[in-house]
Amino acid sequence: MNDQTSQQNKICKHEAGVIVPVINRNKCEGKADCEVVCPKDVFIMDILPKSERSTLSLVGKLKGMVHGWQQAFMPNIDACEGCGLCVSACPENAITLKKR
Repeated sequence: MNDQTSQQNKICKHEAGVIVPVINRNKCEGKADCEVVCPKDVFIMDILPKSERSTLSLVGKLKGMVHGWQQAFMPNIDACEGCGLCVSACPENAITLKKR
């Protein structure tokens, strides 16, 4: 086991998929800090689909327009082990963890 793997095992607190991140779409500005710090590659940045924009608050829509609708998505959510690095890294406090 290399030093990076050993460090990740100390950080991650749960079995994969037990605790998962939840993104508040009204707060996310797609700055990618979560993507950078995630040791399990849970996050990617992509464009929020038009079909999901109508549910945003006025502030969420304004943020979306300013940031080109770029937001975090979790195509690899089942790999999350609940380390919380994404929560700490998000400058908008747009990520929380919840039990699945």
